[in-house]
Amino acid sequence: AAEDAAESAMLAGLAQLPIDGTIVIGAGGAEELDVGSSIGAGGEAFDLAVDPLEGRGVVARGGNGAMSMIAVGPPGSLLRLPDMYMRRMAVGPRARGCIDLAKPIGENIEAIAESFGRNVNDITTIVLDRPRHHDLIEEIRAAGARIKLIQDGDVTASISAAIRGTNDHLAIGIGGTRQAVLSAAALRCLGGELQAQLWPTTRQEIDAAREHGVEDVNRVFTSDDLAPGEVIVVATGVSNGDLLRGVRFLADSARTHSLVMCMRCNWVRFTDGIHFFARERKEEVRLLG
Repeated sequence: AAEDAAESAMLAGLAQLPIDGTIVIGAGGAEELDVGSSIGAGGEAFDLAVDPLEGRGVVARGGNGAMSMIAVGPPGSLLRLPDMYMRRMAVGPRARGCIDLAKPIGENIEAIAESFGRNVNDITTIVLDRPRHHDLIEEIRAAGARIKLIQDGDVTASISAAIRGTNDHLAIGIGGTRQAVLSAAALRCLGGELQAQLWPTTRQEIDAAREHGVEDVNRVFTSDDLAPGEVIVVATGVSNGDLLRGVRFLADSARTHSLVMCMRCNWVRFTDGIHFFARERKEEVRLLG
């Protein structure tokens, strides 16, 4: 129900924008938000990557950290990839240039620790709590770094690793191509770095990758490869998390907390918005608190 509501709300909002939009990374649910769909009220052409509900499993369990997210840019700004797994790692600006997906995780953690001027046991890695990550988790433990296991929210983890004050330094693991492209777009705005590699599990997925122009499925993609254009990225909290507050419902309004990033403008903003349900209202605007 939450996923359907998120898709409907995003679709309604995007339909009103004065753009000629094309979904290049879709939601996989609502047909109107699927890859190749056109959206907008007409105007300048843009490519869009959307995730109406990042962390749907979190919402289903009443947990924290879910958000709604979109990345927008001129045509060609976001790489089109088939829906499949990617192996990836993401870091913030201070560790940019220090990671190498082809190297063992222990070497990467040591390089990240050096970039921060810290010991390895001070480095926190974020990993999705999935059976496919069992060996990875053991390697991280053997390296001596801290591990933060999360139930959902690949993109949230990547952004968290790039924002100071979260005490997160590396997001790593295997997730979807949609999350990889959205993470890459966000990290380009934040000055971080993402490296990713397709992780096909069937012959059909290998063929799908080649149909999308990826002849070498072992190729390591960078943030610049996945999101090469001047992108704008917006993420709004759905449930409370370390980065964003969730939606708060008041008497006749709802309050949202968003992260807005623009490469061309070269800024990152946290915004606090109040959305009134009616023109005539009795409720006062409250200070953030």
